[in-house]
Amino acid sequence: MAAIAPLSGIKIIDLTKLAPGPHCTMILGDLGADIIKVEEPGAPTGRRAEQAGATGKVGRVVGFGSVPTNALARNKKSIGLNLKSDPGKEIYLKLAQRADVVVEEFRPGVAKRLGIDYETLSISNPKLVYCAVTGFGQTGPFKDYVGHDLNYIATSGALSMIGRKDQPPSIPLNLLADYAGGGMHAAIGVLAALLARHQTGRGQYVDIAMLDGTMLLIAQALSTYFTTEKIPTRGYTSMDGAAPYYNLYETKDNKIITIGSVEPWFYANLCRALGCEQYITDQNNHAKWTEMLERFAAIFKTRTRDEWFDYLSQWDICVGKMLTLDELEHDPQIRARNMIVEVETPTGEKVKQVGISVKLSDTPGSIRSLAPKLGQHTEEVLGDLGYSKGAIASWRESGAIR
Repeated sequence: MAAIAPLSGIKIIDLTKLAPGPHCTMILGDLGADIIKVEEPGAPTGRRAEQAGATGKVGRVVGFGSVPTNALARNKKSIGLNLKSDPGKEIYLKLAQRADVVVEEFRPGVAKRLGIDYETLSISNPKLVYCAVTGFGQTGPFKDYVGHDLNYIATSGALSMIGRKDQPPSIPLNLLADYAGGGMHAAIGVLAALLARHQTGRGQYVDIAMLDGTMLLIAQALSTYFTTEKIPTRGYTSMDGAAPYYNLYETKDNKIITIGSVEPWFYANLCRALGCEQYITDQNNHAKWTEMLERFAAIFKTRTRDEWFDYLSQWDICVGKMLTLDELEHDPQIRARNMIVEVETPTGEKVKQVGISVKLSDTPGSIRSLAPKLGQHTEEVLGDLGYSKGAIASWRESGAIR
């Protein structure tokens, strides 16, 4: 008997476009939720036209759209729906009456102007969980400001701590605010609200700000600051590049090996493995760190990255290879954890995607379908709602649906 997915039977309407929202709904879809992605049909207009540029096409989900390798769009159905049209709004409201969850990332106030906000939807569906993902949240003086990952991690304080000594801050892609602070926190919020609904019988509004989520990521750093009232300086602490025992080193083949031997026993093992026993008592001697960094760097240049990994792994040392994306699928640990998987397309082609990170023993997640084409499931979904083929054809002709 096939295992039941943990979110089997949960119906989600996905109104999102950029990284945080699709990442949230991807997580929920992997765990078994039935997701209907509502997308704008027709030729791009307004800002969508500006985004499309000369090609006349808008890149769906950060430029990848229905490409089968696009993990953010997997396990989702797509319908083309013009929410500004009367038929589009009618269809959406009917969908929302049957939904368990709505996830959107409109600017504050937009959903209300469209008449599809939580207050409106919850009247006919009081069990609805409504999750809004924005940069600064639904309250506060910045709530209407535009922004992107870099702006949110800057405001959160996280950016001020990322980077090398005496260098400007390093920009960590859009990992912190978009994916961790936004998408993952949104998924957590939705799951918590669904659990609360099981207890109370009522849905609720989930207000996710990428700023808030990023601040939670630096909770330990903030706790240290509140205790000591000392502002950390980039590149001067043991965890951000100043310490020789928690650092990265270039190897003989111009690759990178990482060392994370923070605990004294791991550090002592590192010194012994490198033939540097003289430094065992100097782990916290900051005056020695520069000398040790230079010595360690020279030693690591004598072997290749993989040689060092194989050697140091035998010494009970915290060591890791810095892999590039083309190396991931060949790493034995990543392979063993099924974090790069092959999925078959409807045409029989096999494509690679990132695997499912949450490993559940009894109700595992799964990749059941790949990224849909825009409007691929419109007729199926509208048929399930009870609309006739004639009505569907008429609305498609008018541009209300696709």
